[in-house]
Amino acid sequence: MRSLKTFAFSLLALCLAGCAGIGPATVSRDRFDYTEAISDSWKKQMLLNMVKIRYADTPVFLDVSSVISQYQIGGQINLGATITQHPWGSAETLGGMGQYIDRPTITYAPLMGDRFARSIMAPIPPPAILSLLQGGYPVDLVFRIMVQEVNGIRNRFGGAARAQRADPEFDALIGKMRRIQSAGNIGMRITAKSKEKEQAAVLILRGPRDPETESLSTEVRKILGLDPAANEFNVVYGAVPRNKQEIAILTRSFLEIIVDQAASIEVPEAHVAEKRVSPTFVEKANTGEKIPPLIRIQSSSEKPEDAFISVRYRNAYFWIDDRDTKSKGFFSFLLFISTLVETGEKGPAPVVTIPTN
Repeated sequence: MRSLKTFAFSLLALCLAGCAGIGPATVSRDRFDYTEAISDSWKKQMLLNMVKIRYADTPVFLDVSSVISQYQIGGQINLGATITQHPWGSAETLGGMGQYIDRPTITYAPLMGDRFARSIMAPIPPPAILSLLQGGYPVDLVFRIMVQEVNGIRNRFGGAARAQRADPEFDALIGKMRRIQSAGNIGMRITAKSKEKEQAAVLILRGPRDPETESLSTEVRKILGLDPAANEFNVVYGAVPRNKQEIAILTRSFLEIIVDQAASIEVPEAHVAEKRVSPTFVEKANTGEKIPPLIRIQSSSEKPEDAFISVRYRNAYFWIDDRDTKSKGFFSFLLFISTLVETGEKGPAPVVTIPTN
C-alpha cells in the first residue's frame, strides 16, 4: 500500500513540474516556427498575386494581424483502498488521467477599402525613395522600379494597358547617377513632417569631385534641366518641376510596381495560344537588343524540385529558381518595398479575448 502511495505522489509531482515549465520552453520553438511560417506565406501570397495580375485576375492581400498561442496541460490521479473483515480481503484502485491542449489563435486582416487604397494604390512618397538611396540601394535599381517619370523623362512600363519603352535619356540618366553614387557624391536631407509643413526632401550633388565625376554631374544637370551652378535641389512629387532648383519625381504605387514586374512572368505557351493571358513583355534597348528582366519567374507543368518559392495557379507551377540569386534578391526587395507604402493611419488593432481558466 505504501509503494502505491509513493508512486501516486511521484506521478502528481511530475505533472505539476510539467505545468510549471511548459510556458518558457515553448518561446524559442514557437517564435521561429511562426516566423518561418508567416515568412513563407507572405512570399507565396506576393508571388500568387503577381501571377493573378498577369492573368488579369483580382489580387487579394491578407495580413496576419496577430498570433496568440495557448497551451494547457493538466493531470488527475485517483487513489483508493478497501478493507473488509468477513471474509478477510482487500482491494486497491489507482487511476490517472492527462490532458494536453494546443490552441493557437491567428487573426487575419484583409486589405480593403481605404486601407487598400493607402497601402497599395497610393504613390510611394519621394522621401522614401531618397531614404533607400541613403541606405545604399543602387539609384539605377530604385529608379527603374519605383519611378515613372523624373522631370518629364519617362521610365519604361510593362503593364499591358499602357506598356511603353523608356525614353533614351532615362537609361542614360540613371547610369550616370549610379556612377556618381558609387563615387560617394550623392547626398540627401529630409525634413520631418510637422503641423505647419509637409515632409520635404533635398537631393545634394556634393563635392569635392574628381574631373570625371564633375563631368557626370554636369551631364545629369543638363538632362534634368537643372541649374548648372546649384548643388541642392528640392525633390517633390509630380511630373513637371516649377524651376531649375527642383526635381519632380512621379513615383509609382506598389500596385503599379507589381503590375510592371508581373509583365515579365514566363507563362505557358498554351495559355497564350488560348488567349487566357497576353504574351510576355520583352523590353528592348534602342539598339534592338533584349533587356533582361529584373526578376525571372518561370512556369512549368510539373512541380519544380529546387525552387526558392513556388505557387500553383491554373494547373501550372510558377516559381523562382533557388540558384537565381539575382531574382531572389529582387523578390525580397519587393517584399521590403511593400513595408514602405503604409502612408496613412492604421486601423484599430484586433481585440482578442483569452479565457483565464
